[in-house]
Amino acid sequence: MPSILFVCLGNICRSPMAEGALRAEAARLSLDLTIDSAGTGDWHAGQAPDARAQATARRHGVEIGGLRARQVTAADFHRFDHIIALDHQNLTDLERLRPDDAPEDSLAALSLLLDHVPGRRGQAVTDPWFGDASGFDTTWAEVTAAARGLVAALLPSPDGRGLEPPRAK
Repeated sequence: MPSILFVCLGNICRSPMAEGALRAEAARLSLDLTIDSAGTGDWHAGQAPDARAQATARRHGVEIGGLRARQVTAADFHRFDHIIALDHQNLTDLERLRPDDAPEDSLAALSLLLDHVPGRRGQAVTDPWFGDASGFDTTWAEVTAAARGLVAALLPSPDGRGLEPPRAK
């Protein structure tokens, strides 16, 4: 079963929204995926997602209020097949945190979330933190499109093999 970890800075808006969007898409298609989210920072550890993120997800029929923020760990690189950053700084931080003590093929593949959306490769997910509620709608649209792209990439192809999302180096 594929395992995916979404990572943003504090794990209280973008990454839990991405987790919720992928959980909803996987449930809709009856897919068995391991899905989690984390932050590169620890200052929100144990907190629920931002109320605006929760409200946005809830408007789309997805409940993320039970999620709790946590910080990404070195063990996550061994636990997950894919660690997906929500922006360039978090991808850089993940590359720095990646353990040196294991063969490359035994560690999670790193990518940006919007690399999984046609025409959006190399772009960051909108950070709605400092704006108003409309920014969360934009972020929800982006993470939902990415969830669909991830599922399409992870589903078995007609020859029975699953497709791998692109790796960012």
